[in-house]
Order: sequence, then C-alpha cells, then structure tokens
Amino acid sequence: MIFRQLFDSVSGTYSYLLASRAGGEAMILDPVLERVDRYCQLLRELDLKLVKAVDTHLHADHVTGLGELRDRTYCITIMGEQTKADVVSMRVSDGDKVTIEGITLDVMYTPGHTDDSYSFLMSDRVFTGDTLLIRGTGRTDFQNGSARAQYDSIFNRLLKLPDETMVFPAHDYKGDTVSTIGEERRYNPRLQVRSVDEYVELMNNLKLPNPKMMDVAVPANMRVGLHQEELTRQGLAFSAIDAIRSLGRPDILLVDLREASERAKHGTLPGALHAPYPSIDDNLKPGGMLREVATATGRRIVFFCAYGERSAMAVKAAKEAGLANAAHIAGGIDAWKKAGGPVQTG
Repeated sequence: MIFRQLFDSVSGTYSYLLASRAGGEAMILDPVLERVDRYCQLLRELDLKLVKAVDTHLHADHVTGLGELRDRTYCITIMGEQTKADVVSMRVSDGDKVTIEGITLDVMYTPGHTDDSYSFLMSDRVFTGDTLLIRGTGRTDFQNGSARAQYDSIFNRLLKLPDETMVFPAHDYKGDTVSTIGEERRYNPRLQVRSVDEYVELMNNLKLPNPKMMDVAVPANMRVGLHQEELTRQGLAFSAIDAIRSLGRPDILLVDLREASERAKHGTLPGALHAPYPSIDDNLKPGGMLREVATATGRRIVFFCAYGERSAMAVKAAKEAGLANAAHIAGGIDAWKKAGGPVQTG
C-alpha cells in the first residue's frame, strides 16, 4: 500500500494520500487548498490517479482542497450526509464504505467537534479528523459542536477499537504524527475523566479563541460545489421536471454514474444503464460501452448521479470524446426525488 502523510504548517493540518498499486487509483483525506500543487506533483511522481477526495468535516481553520482537486483531476468529492457544503459528489453515512481499488474505509459518524464530523477506519488505522487528536480532542464550541456527542463518539465508538489501531488525526500542533487507540486511552489528558458530565465541563471551559481563518474558511468550504449553470446555458442539462417528463423516450438513454452501494441504498431510475463514474473514460473511448451504444442507436446519453457533480464532469468528458450531445440531470437523483420522480428500489 502507498501511504503518505502530508503536512500544512500554516493550519497544522495533516492530509493523507492512500493507494494500493495495480491500476494506481488513489484517495486523499482532508486536502488543503494551498497544498494542491504538491498533491498533484506527488500523484504524477507516483503515477497515481486521484479518484476520491474526502473531508472528515467542514473545516474552520483552512480552505479545503476538495473543489480544486475535483477541477484538476475530475475526482469524486465526499463528505458526510450532514455537511453544510453546497454540493459534493457523494454523501456518506455511518456504516457506509468508501472504496478505491484495493482499499476500503469503513465510515464512522463521530460528531461532537462539529455535527458533520466523521472518522474513516481501515484494518489497522483510523483517520479521526478533529474528533480524537493526539493527546487531545477537537474543540466543541462552534459549528453545532457538542461535548456530550463527542464523549459518546470517542468513548463508545473510537475507544472500542483495538488498542493497536493507529490514530491519524487531521491536525497536530506539537509535531506528533501518529498515535494508537491504546496510547490515547492511557495518556490523553482529556480522556482521564470519570463521566460524561466531567468531560462536558472540561470542554465547556477551554475558552479558546476562534480559529484565525474561521470567517474565511467556513463560508468558502460551504461553497465547494461544481457550478452546473453553464451546462444549462449550453442546453446540456435537464431540470428534474424535464427529465421526469422525458422518461421512457426512445431517443434518450439514462446512464447512472453512481456506485452500486449508492444504487442499493437510494434506488435508481427506471430503465437506466449503470456505468460507474470512475470508468467514464474507458466507456467513452472508441470501443467503449457508452460510445458504442450511442453510436449504434443514435440515442442521446443523459447522465445522472447523486447531486449532479459527477454527471456534469461526465458531460465534459463526453464532449472531449466527441459525443457533443450528451447531457445530464441537474441536481441528480436528489433533485429527481424532490420533484416526485419515480425511483426503483431493490
């Protein structure tokens, strides 16, 4: 496995690059905007393709690199379902899995630092965001934080993991790079409490100043979504209402870009062909499934995904591959459901 821990000294943020080898699929956790050039350089040097970028929560001390990485690499952006960010490609919830080739992260909802805080567990390590830090815990006094919820996340979720599980947080200000669950249970001063009430009292009396970047970072991180309006102006987007009205038309082929787990959890649209987004380039090149279907039948490809990000990027990829008439459903299946469109489950 390829594993790189990358540090932003200005915000004290750790970002993590993960990959197995084979096809070179990679994932990054908690990227920082100002470090995107370095991430892209490292991807080139290691001959990796970034397919997913994950934020553990809506950060207040730096501007996320999710949007910039998406624009440069066409990767899938991922956050928890509670996020206040306008649009990310995929929203996950407790018990889901985030996968790339050879690597699976189990999704753990661990609120407290914020109400959208998540941790991501591999077999031997856990990425804890700002929930559990090395010899500390994330503050709980803004962004709907809750010391009581954080106590539950730490004591009843994270500390239930095996003692040898490595802990990789999203921040450190003392120079520590890694800990273990066992170490934190024994030596983390904030965890040496006898009750949840004692922990709440401790956290409610920290009296910390707000992060220096908070007034800039939080609004910026709530607006990371890919702008889809240009596709509408070009006539390459269906509103949810128009898409519902076009259902069953023989000249249109609906293509579902979501992963199988998303389809199982949220359903899909009647008659849609499944072609997961990570394989879009192969499907659109000569001999690829979507290109062959479009060419042989003359049908117009209409992509859709969860919220419209992956489908908007797929339209651009289709244009670059010579399929200029491809379109997408703006807002994805989320907008479709809100408009009352039929959904198949099971």
